[in-house]
Amino acid sequence: MKLYNTLTRLKEDFTPGKPPQATIYTCGPTVYNFAHIGNFRTYIFEDVLKRVLEAQGFNPRHVMNVTDVGHLVSDDDAGEDKMELGSQREGKTAWELARFYEKAFFDGFSSLNCRMPDIVCRATEHIPEMIALVRKLEADGFTYKTGDGIYFDTSKFPHYYRLAGKSHIEGLKAGARVQFSEEKRSAADFALWKFSPQDKKRQMEWPSPWGTGFPGWHIECSAMAMKYLGDTLDIHCGGVDHVAIHHTNEIAQSEAATGKPFARFWVHGEFLVTKDAAKMAKSSGEFLTLEVLVKKGFEPLDYRYLCLGAHYRTQLVFSWEAMEFARTSLAKLREAARAASAVCEGAADAKGAEKHMAEFDSAVADDMNMPRALAAVWEGLRDAALSPAAKLALAKNADAVLGL
Repeated sequence: MKLYNTLTRLKEDFTPGKPPQATIYTCGPTVYNFAHIGNFRTYIFEDVLKRVLEAQGFNPRHVMNVTDVGHLVSDDDAGEDKMELGSQREGKTAWELARFYEKAFFDGFSSLNCRMPDIVCRATEHIPEMIALVRKLEADGFTYKTGDGIYFDTSKFPHYYRLAGKSHIEGLKAGARVQFSEEKRSAADFALWKFSPQDKKRQMEWPSPWGTGFPGWHIECSAMAMKYLGDTLDIHCGGVDHVAIHHTNEIAQSEAATGKPFARFWVHGEFLVTKDAAKMAKSSGEFLTLEVLVKKGFEPLDYRYLCLGAHYRTQLVFSWEAMEFARTSLAKLREAARAASAVCEGAADAKGAEKHMAEFDSAVADDMNMPRALAAVWEGLRDAALSPAAKLALAKNADAVLGL
């Protein structure tokens, strides 16, 4: 099985540390609002990854976090906590807000046939682990204190730009993507622990050796991933928007603390975009939810089919015409499987379907090439020489990965 590794920029043979187990950490939702369908594209590709690993004989162990504190509105460590802002917007406590949107997220997640992780870990339930990790970094000389928190000194970590490439520093300059604090030694330095503002009471804050406050967004993932999966993960997943800052910072703080590689493979999914190539994002205020798709007469699995029609590392352009095509295609696929099942009375027999199955397996093992995999399924179902029992076997074999 081959996967594209963002870290090396190569498609590589996947070999886990302790086969057949394959450990996977995926960045979960920040539960301050509904997830949009662009968010769910990432979770669909991660679900397919788990299914492909199983089909290739691995035993995935999957951990997903829920960010329910510490994700600020800026790419940097400036601005309000999204949870606190959401609380003010909706008149709920931050805790009520988190549980409401967490449930909404997993309802949508399940409706897309995404299988639940082995462990779902909330940031607010792992504060001691985060504090312990920051203390380790402090003891090893990787931190410094400013007026608003404890920061990681990126100059102490020589390979800081390895994942994203050094060019992204241009986007970190003051006045660009982030707000530059004069107290920070470098624009790339990031908060490990933020102090609560003295003039404003936060709902979510905890005592720490440095003062009352809350964890930085990046430290949350490192602490939870290493607690449940060890110092070195086999695969760390997320969207491409995580590469330059969030995942770069995770690598820095994790490897500074342990002296070991944090993840063997970094696997990232591309954006869902609109026709004018704009990324779908909650920050813009314009985004589509699964609920909107359902109200327009689609089912969530129509959207899953749409996502399977594009390689996970290519941008997917959303349109209602594309959704109509996906709905029609899924209906035809189901009908072909039902028709074959009716003729053979549900008795699948793979004899004769070996060529199509091999083509499907080859496609999914090649960096999850789902468009090619779908084409192999359609070719088999349209093959007049294939018996209904063989067609049913092909459909069942494929659906273990497709999840339709």
